[in-house]
Amino acid sequence: MTFNPNNCRNESEVESKLIVSYLLPKLGYTPDTWHQEIAFGNIRLDFLSFATQVIPIVVDADSPMSVVMEAKHPKENLDRHLRKLNRYLTSLSIRYGLITNGKEIRIYARIADEIQLVFKCAGQDVETRIDEIIALIGRDRLKPIKPPENLEREDSKINLVSPDLISEIPVQPNNSATVEPEPSQLSEPEQIPENNPVNIQVKSDVIVSQKRQKTMKIIAVYHNKGGVGKTTTVVNLAAALSKKGNRVLVIDLDSQANTTFATGLVKFEDEEQDDLKDCNILHVLQSEDGYSIGEVARKSSFCHPEIDVVPSHINLMHEETEFNQLDYSRMILIQKLAVVQDKYDIVLIDTPPSLNFYARVALITADYLIIPSDLKPFANQGLVNVKDFIKKVNGFRKIIGKQPIAILGVLPCKISTNTKFVQYSLPKRREAIPKRYGLEIMDSVIYERDDLAKCAEQFQIVGNMEIADPISVLDFKPDSIASQEFEMLAIEVLEKIGKNS
Repeated sequence: MTFNPNNCRNESEVESKLIVSYLLPKLGYTPDTWHQEIAFGNIRLDFLSFATQVIPIVVDADSPMSVVMEAKHPKENLDRHLRKLNRYLTSLSIRYGLITNGKEIRIYARIADEIQLVFKCAGQDVETRIDEIIALIGRDRLKPIKPPENLEREDSKINLVSPDLISEIPVQPNNSATVEPEPSQLSEPEQIPENNPVNIQVKSDVIVSQKRQKTMKIIAVYHNKGGVGKTTTVVNLAAALSKKGNRVLVIDLDSQANTTFATGLVKFEDEEQDDLKDCNILHVLQSEDGYSIGEVARKSSFCHPEIDVVPSHINLMHEETEFNQLDYSRMILIQKLAVVQDKYDIVLIDTPPSLNFYARVALITADYLIIPSDLKPFANQGLVNVKDFIKKVNGFRKIIGKQPIAILGVLPCKISTNTKFVQYSLPKRREAIPKRYGLEIMDSVIYERDDLAKCAEQFQIVGNMEIADPISVLDFKPDSIASQEFEMLAIEVLEKIGKNS
């Protein structure tokens, strides 16, 4: 088996073509000694390999020597992920970590509470340098697992790298990477103590933690101007997050119900066949006790893995006056989402392009905010209204004891792919956002591409009816540039909200 880095166009291909198909077999790891998508509390690892098979898996200072392998998108800068790799190795007492984006391969060794770079090569050179990698993290190299007598002990934690071993590692003088560990949160009951073993269960090739930390994140996608790509962003970002192993719920709070259409929940042609009118987001907001999220949410096969969607309905527009007269109405979505916080990792809320009640509910409920914009004059001018709206919402959030909403940034959407525009106009428009409006601009850019329109226009014939059957761009054309743009957006969002990418 050979490896060509040019064949890795996204993160999943780095995992399948480099790690699974090439590195693990070359290093001597058999399928019973490595595990994919493994979770320890709030830590999720792409791959964890052991020198010997151990079930149930126990990770502590006395566990078999193990290697973490993390795959990133080919466009990702590996330096951005070193803090997380440091936390993985030190928190779980794991000896080595390999991180790669296909174009570059690095191996870090845990030494005390820091990690140090011990190997680096370009993806195109991996075959000529595979013997060096095997010498460091090959399965046979790690099999002698009895700790030397001179192992250091510090605060009851055993460091698995002995002074003798360190002297054997070919460390280059200028290739060290000292990473500050992230602030400890060991006071939280579900955080993993560093000196305690962690047990997880193996079920049908899927590794699941016995305890799952309550870390549901709620993200609103909002701009008060329409036509800026809001719905396209919500549904395809949901698909990208789902493909990264997150359990995703989408809530449509716009009476136009564009997200409900875009996720394929509208399977009727007229009001007589309407199966959404009696069970949608309107009923969630109207009822204190009934119509829970679990009752109203529907499975959508718009993408794989499936996502859950709380649909909207045109009837929503008739109830706004009544909602404004109800004291509990602004808080009810917070309460109902709290009930399902163990069921979902990420909630995305699509909002109406206005300053109305429903937009206010979304911003009161959410932890984070993405502001999509085509960066054209009216959309940019609208950012003044958005900032003022956020200020008022934050005033209410303070009253109810919630922190101000965290703005992830303005996301450039529906951007022209014209070469001159991209080279000359787009950089100026991006620079204007922080300068004029004091808002951060996101690194990701969603361009206006034909594939985005085509995947939304898919349909199926049912009897004599033509029924809309939209599909995410990541499922429609996984290798397309549009798909990669949403994958990069998902990576950026996960990093900013503190979830492993």
